[in-house]
Amino acid sequence: MKPPIPAVLGVVVLAAVLALPAAAQQSSAPAPASPAPRAKGPPLAAAVQAAQAAVAACAARGYSVTALITDSAGDPVVLLSGDGAALLTQRFARIKVATVLKYKVSSAQVAATAATNPQLAAQIKADPAIGMALPGAVPLMQGTELLGVFAVSGAAGGDMDAACVQAALATVPLP
Repeated sequence: MKPPIPAVLGVVVLAAVLALPAAAQQSSAPAPASPAPRAKGPPLAAAVQAAQAAVAACAARGYSVTALITDSAGDPVVLLSGDGAALLTQRFARIKVATVLKYKVSSAQVAATAATNPQLAAQIKADPAIGMALPGAVPLMQGTELLGVFAVSGAAGGDMDAACVQAALATVPLP
C-alpha cells in the first residue's frame, strides 16, 4: 500500500533538514591556499635589464643569444632569446643553470675541472639535468647565499657567453 503523500513529503523535508549542517560545514571550509611565491632571487626589474644588456652585448659582437636569469631554486625569473637565437640556446642555458646550482661555482669552472677530472666528467655526463659541461653561467651571490644564476648561450663558445654575462653585470649589477 502506498504511503500517503504527506508522509513522503515529511521524509523529504526531514532529509533536507539533516543535510543542512553538512552543507554548512562544507561551505565554511577554508579556501585553498595560494600557490607559494617563487624562491628568493634577483628582483624582476633588474633581472630584465641585465638580461637585455647581455643579449645586447652579444648582439654587438654579432651573436644571437639567449639570456636566462633564475631564482635560487633554478626557476626562471627572466628568459630572453635575442632575434635569430636558435631554440637550442634556451636548453643550453638551462643546462648551464643546472650546473651552477649543483656545483655552486661558475659553469666555466666546472667545465675546466671536468676537462682534467674524468670522475667529474662522468658524473656530469650521467646527470640528466646537465649531461655536458658548458661555460657561460655564473652564480648570483648575496654574501655567501646563492640568490640565482645568470646564463647566456649562443655565442661562438662558452667564453664569449661568459663575456656577455660579465658585460651585463658591469652595467646592471645583480643582486
